[in-house]
Amino acid sequence: MYSFYLDKIMLPVAPSKLKIGFASQNKTLNLINEGEINILKDPGLLEIEFDAMLPNTQYPFSIYKDGFVKADDFIAKINKLKMDKKPFQFIVTRTRPDGTALFNTNIKVSLEEYEMAEDADEGFDVILSIKLKQYKVYGTKKIKLEKSTNNEKVKTQEVKERESDASEIMIGSDVIVNGRLHRDSYGKGPGQTRTNYKGKINLINEKGSHPYHVTTPGGSHLGWVTKDSVKGV
Repeated sequence: MYSFYLDKIMLPVAPSKLKIGFASQNKTLNLINEGEINILKDPGLLEIEFDAMLPNTQYPFSIYKDGFVKADDFIAKINKLKMDKKPFQFIVTRTRPDGTALFNTNIKVSLEEYEMAEDADEGFDVILSIKLKQYKVYGTKKIKLEKSTNNEKVKTQEVKERESDASEIMIGSDVIVNGRLHRDSYGKGPGQTRTNYKGKINLINEKGSHPYHVTTPGGSHLGWVTKDSVKGV
């Protein structure tokens, strides 16, 4: 079973397909002797796309927290997410039929685009095509100018720049790893140990004892680690 949340809005019907794109910022150059080369960069922001069905009829397979909600009410809530101009959490939970939890997706995002479609094949239901983009917390650099009293050059005092909230670990976060890698998020299959290794988080299972899956900076899979094994950078 899959459950999709946009902020605190749970979609009544889980989309049949979810696309999470890992954007590349690599650049190519042409050198006189070597020809074309590829300059590797950190991955760009994650891009998420899916189509959500918003029923105007209550179906046995649709799920609502507090009773049936019409499609236009959902559309109004999603439109508010866009108009508020604030990031929010996009969460997907995955559970097997026997109740076993799989990994979860939990990403801070912005609502980039959404498009409403009505089709005779869908009856009175509405299809909402949604595009999200990962949002990273950042801050601007503040400069304080101080006048010198002895005709020296004006000095600038740089205030520490808060580029990101390093304490918040999310999908796409850069982290320093100090700990043992495991095959799954429940600690099975212990493997190699990493010390002061700079990697990235690409999966999160908050219910697991080893909730973070670490990759190399280039995206190659390494393994699952405990919360205490990673620190945001």
